[in-house]
Amino acid sequence: MLFKNISILDENFEIKHHMNVGTDGIRIDYIGSQMPEKDYGRVYEGEGRLLMCAFYNAHGHSPMALMRGYGENMALQDWLNKRIFPFEDKLDENSVYWGTLLSMAESMRFGIVSTSDMYYFIDDMVKATVDSGMKGNISRAIVNFDDSDVWQLPSMKEMKRTFEAYHNTEDERIKMDVSIHAEYTSRPSAVTAVSEYGKEAGARMHIHVSETQAEHEECKQRHGKTPIRYFNDLGAFDLPATAAHCVWIEDEDFDIIKEKGVTVASNPISNLKLASGVCNVPELLKRGINVAIGTDSVASNNSLNFFEEMKVFAMISKMMYHDPTAVTPVQTLRAATRGGALAQGRDDCGLLKEGFRADLIVVDVDKPNMHPVHNMVNNLVYSASGSDVLLTMADGRVLYENGEYLTIDICRTIREADAATQKILSML
Repeated sequence: MLFKNISILDENFEIKHHMNVGTDGIRIDYIGSQMPEKDYGRVYEGEGRLLMCAFYNAHGHSPMALMRGYGENMALQDWLNKRIFPFEDKLDENSVYWGTLLSMAESMRFGIVSTSDMYYFIDDMVKATVDSGMKGNISRAIVNFDDSDVWQLPSMKEMKRTFEAYHNTEDERIKMDVSIHAEYTSRPSAVTAVSEYGKEAGARMHIHVSETQAEHEECKQRHGKTPIRYFNDLGAFDLPATAAHCVWIEDEDFDIIKEKGVTVASNPISNLKLASGVCNVPELLKRGINVAIGTDSVASNNSLNFFEEMKVFAMISKMMYHDPTAVTPVQTLRAATRGGALAQGRDDCGLLKEGFRADLIVVDVDKPNMHPVHNMVNNLVYSASGSDVLLTMADGRVLYENGEYLTIDICRTIREADAATQKILSML
């Protein structure tokens, strides 16, 4: 496919106009101001449009699309114990499949091509992700509350089986991570076991860390150390890791994160909605720590609109520091694209660059909300909306274009997801 005469956000996060971009197979094959001699097949007329790298959602729970709007105006622990956990207890393979597929449709609509997903019923999540043409780093979150043999847990067996079955399948569109749900939902023996297995298997780690002040402080009371130090001492960061949230991390925590090369996945809207707090993104960036952006689930967001997520990501740090320069639009775009790709171990993704995978979106920049253009990068972060996405491509395959979902039967997906939700509600 050839994107002709289109503006681009290049690998240096600078805007270039009247460019041509060719994709061949799964990769970006050509970027230049001259028309290439090669025949790329379909030609996409790019006037009034901008081509940029797609987004990588660094922390999500896709099946929780079924719980959108179900638990509102509640503190996190009440939200979990009174609404989310009882609903999740009734989930099955069918509901997880359709919930995941619904999230995949919403994701591609808003320019996301890959999500770091932490949940269960992993086979069904993988199937939905593969069926949609999307990418995913999928992990079976481990929860345990006693010190019996960890490897007798069904969740541990599912983690090992699905890692061996699916890791790096579908031309590496599917990657399997290992996951400890959180410090407060697991025992040290589980952290050690998962970390040792992940290191041996060559996996990445995905953990909730210091999402709330109560979680952070209670960990210090239980173990005499912060969640970051706790996980580090048990080996969780001896493999490439993504720590989601990190709202309440302290001075020493920043040092450990930097030393171990941990990615922090900031989830600004979810953290604001649940009144959990604000991640100290400026300090992370100042220390050279990789920062990525996550949506968390739509049960606590309530959407996967990544342009909305970027705008809030950029703005809340300004308020936190009372400094309008705290996080820049370029830093925000980098976190949404390259930062997320690196968090997922997708080294050849996340930039509009020759040889990289063709994970691309087309944004309509010829709309009232995108004019005038004093600085297009600023407009992308502060003015654009998810509805401005005209086309989403993953590995050179167009998944969504102009309101059409090319890999998903959207009407059936909505119908099946609604039916699964009603079935669960009838059991509660």
